[in-house]
Amino acid sequence: MRILLVSDIHSNLAALEAVLLDAGSFDQLWCLGDTIGYGPCPNECVDLMRHHANVAISGNHDLACLGQIDLRDFNPDARNANLWNGEQLTPANHAWLANLAPRTDVDARYMLAHGSPREPVWEYLLSVEAAQANFELFSHTICFIGHSHVQLGFRQRNPYDRVERFLPDMHHQPPRDNVVDLSGSCRFFINPGSVGQPRDQDKRAAYALLDTDAATLTFMRVEYDIERTQRQMVEHNLPTALIRRLDYGM
Repeated sequence: MRILLVSDIHSNLAALEAVLLDAGSFDQLWCLGDTIGYGPCPNECVDLMRHHANVAISGNHDLACLGQIDLRDFNPDARNANLWNGEQLTPANHAWLANLAPRTDVDARYMLAHGSPREPVWEYLLSVEAAQANFELFSHTICFIGHSHVQLGFRQRNPYDRVERFLPDMHHQPPRDNVVDLSGSCRFFINPGSVGQPRDQDKRAAYALLDTDAATLTFMRVEYDIERTQRQMVEHNLPTALIRRLDYGM
C-alpha cells in the first residue's frame, strides 16, 4: 500500500495542490494536523482533506481556529491569522475539524501524533533527548508526527541504544538518499515536514510517501507557486511576516 503523509498544510492551497500532483497515485492519505491556520485558503484545504484523508488528526492551530484552545497562547501574527481562518470555515468544515483528535492509533504498527505521544498538541519533537523520552510512551513501531515544520526522523535500534536523529538529503534527484528502510526491528519517529510553511530553510513543500509493501519511507519536496499564496494572503490582509517567511522556508 502506498500512503501519502502530509502535515502542517496551514491553508496553503497552492502547496497542497502541488503535493497531490507530485505524489501521483496513492492508496491512502494520512494527515498529521494543522490543516488550517496562517494561510489564505482554509475551506479549500479542508475540502481536499475531507475528500482524500483516510486518517486525520488535529493540530494546535486547528484547535485554536476552532476556539478549543486559547488564542493568547500564540504570537500576535499567528493569533490574527487563526482568528481569521476560524471565521471563514463553513459549518461542515468546522464540524469535520472539531471531530479530530491530536493523536490516534492507526493500527498496532502505526500511530499519529501532531506534536508527540507525550504532549500531542504542543511538544516540538526536535531533540534526541525528547525523542528518547517519548519512545517509552508508546508501543507502536512507528509514530508519525508534525508540528515542528521540519522534515526529519528519529531511530531507536533497541530500547537500550541511544536514539539517532537523521535528516533527508534533498540534493539528490530522484531522492535516492531520502529513502528510509523500515523493514528491520528499529522503531521510528518520522516527520514528513510542512506542506504549507516549511521551517528547515527549504521553501519547497514537504511530504513523505510510505510504502508498506516495500517497508520504506521516502522524504519528498516539490516546488509550488509561492507568489500565488502570497497574493492571496495580501488580498485577505494576513500578517506581512507570515507572507514573507514563505520565501525563505523559515
